[in-house]
Amino acid sequence: MDTIVLASGNRKKLEEMRAILAPLNVNVVAQSEYDVPEAEETGLTFVENALIKARNASLHTGLPAIADDSGLEVDALNGAPGIYSARFSGADASDAKNNALLIEMLADLPDAPRSARYQALLVLLRHAEDPTPLICQGTWEGEILDTPRGEHGFGYDPYFLIPAAGETAAEMEPAEKNRISHRGRALNDLIEQLEERQRREQQRP
Repeated sequence: MDTIVLASGNRKKLEEMRAILAPLNVNVVAQSEYDVPEAEETGLTFVENALIKARNASLHTGLPAIADDSGLEVDALNGAPGIYSARFSGADASDAKNNALLIEMLADLPDAPRSARYQALLVLLRHAEDPTPLICQGTWEGEILDTPRGEHGFGYDPYFLIPAAGETAAEMEPAEKNRISHRGRALNDLIEQLEERQRREQQRP
């Protein structure tokens, strides 16, 4: 598996994927390089949407594809924004608009807990009809702040505090974030599963 298509056009997500998967010596390319149309995310769970996106990318390129569906779950909002994290504020959503809406909604619940977590579900398909995709999950616990801190990362990172570190995800250096984040944990699980699959294949007569 020399090349894997990332079913996303997010440049920062591509950089994270390349950095974490570097030990596998695979070339991770964005689906935009193959003019892959965006898949309609009709799933009701992270894993369903990840499968939809990976299958779409693999179908249009004929290559193995990796997709993640990730988002923020805030306990005070009953798990919202969840699978709608990227488009939380509507059709013209942006990081700034999503964060503004999140803080506005929490302001109406001043006594509610600020506990939250990032979830990442990764799916790797060898081909579009792969009956046994690799599925990995990573969870990153934290709390939501009222004011942003930090210049790194993207999405809700400036408001996502990791209490044990005393930093937001946006204050962390990228290498440290990649090591402990939800996506980093899911990708490390993926690496382990890929290595185990390779061992099994090598042992077959």
